[in-house]
Amino acid sequence: MAGDLLDDFRRVVNDPDEGIDLARAALEIARDDYPDLNVSAYLRRIDQLATHVTERLGSDKTVYHSIAALNSVMFQERGFRGNRDDYYDPKNSFLNEVIERRMGIPISLSVLYMEVAQRIGLQLQGVNFPGHFLVKYCSDREKIVIDPFNGGEIKSKESLGKLLEKVYGDKVALLEDFLETVTKRQIIRRMLNNLKMIYVRQKNLLKGLAVLQRLVVLDPASAEDIRDRGAVYLKLECFQYALADFESYLGLAPNAKDAAAVKEQIIALSEQVQQIH
Repeated sequence: MAGDLLDDFRRVVNDPDEGIDLARAALEIARDDYPDLNVSAYLRRIDQLATHVTERLGSDKTVYHSIAALNSVMFQERGFRGNRDDYYDPKNSFLNEVIERRMGIPISLSVLYMEVAQRIGLQLQGVNFPGHFLVKYCSDREKIVIDPFNGGEIKSKESLGKLLEKVYGDKVALLEDFLETVTKRQIIRRMLNNLKMIYVRQKNLLKGLAVLQRLVVLDPASAEDIRDRGAVYLKLECFQYALADFESYLGLAPNAKDAAAVKEQIIALSEQVQQIH
């Protein structure tokens, strides 16, 4: 079953970035916890949300009117909101749960917001703002930054500065780089990294391993993810898998700061694996 889930995920993320179905990819992530998840049914629910926004929009499809209609349906009528009470609940990162419970964290709400917007003809992109994912509309004439975690609020330069201050205090100035758009793969990686961090905190090795498997599928050349997966295999006493990952890590990053420590681990594991056989 686990192999089938990874294969399904691989098929979604192996397309060129512009061809990736972001909503489908996000729903595939959730299948580690919900293996029988009906992905198509949740995609239809996103379609239905878009249909309601289109009805609200009418004939005036200007950008600001589209944003207003989107906000009206999602946040006022349907009640989607940021989960401030239990921010680190893994369910906040599962798009099916975001749709069911109508709450999530900045990135999961942003993914849903972007996917509904795309279906009404409004092209939005993700923004990896420090500590708080946002979305952005860009044209030759203007740029509009939107915060789906806070009811679709349009962010001014001043409010972005205040948002940055919450993360870093007054130590970091607002830079244009903080508003650069990201690829779909980068969005998927950030969603997976959020789950990885949660499961590390919970010391949940099996769920952490499932997330790392997906990270390696997303980027097979990610030395750090391969090393971290090896460390989880080691804790689970899957010594042969751990050894293979540590060897792959050094092949990808021979000059890493922890290369000497990993080499020592490889020697110890090699002896252990030989004894087992």
